Amino acid sequence: MCHYCGCREIPLIKEFIAEHEAVTDAAGDALRALDSGDLPRAGALVADMTAVLLAHWKGEEDGLFAVMERDPEYAPYIAALVEEHRELAAFLARADLADPADAAELRRAVDELHRHIAKEEDGLFPASLTALTGDDWDLSIGAWRTAHPGGDLRPAG
Repeated sequence: MCHYCGCREIPLIKEFIAEHEAVTDAAGDALRALDSGDLPRAGALVADMTAVLLAHWKGEEDGLFAVMERDPEYAPYIAALVEEHRELAAFLARADLADPADAAELRRAVDELHRHIAKEEDGLFPASLTALTGDDWDLSIGAWRTAHPGGDLRPAG
């Protein structure tokens, strides 16, 4: 992931990245639980991962994505990211980790999630630094707060 543009120091982006890390940590732990045959733990971790993702996606889509997709240059990129959110959400809602096919699909989904996160962290987030106005940032932060009742953004630094 890039470290040169400074977007990681923006509190909203910092929070999105922290959520990415929480989700990928839970996903990795879930895969290790599957490998060890601990289906209850794998299921609990996937449930945790799903809860974080649902709030994360709502914050992204209602905020940062909504303002960036107004620009025709970013709209197709945003649409593809949203479609990836929908596909993963549909899989997670129906996944039965006791089914070997779904367990294998979870592995593929986690790989795809890593690629998806890279698209956001290496493409969209840096672009947001120049694409968003102050009002856009306010709207994006408000959407994140709505998606995370009681939560607050991490301070920069």
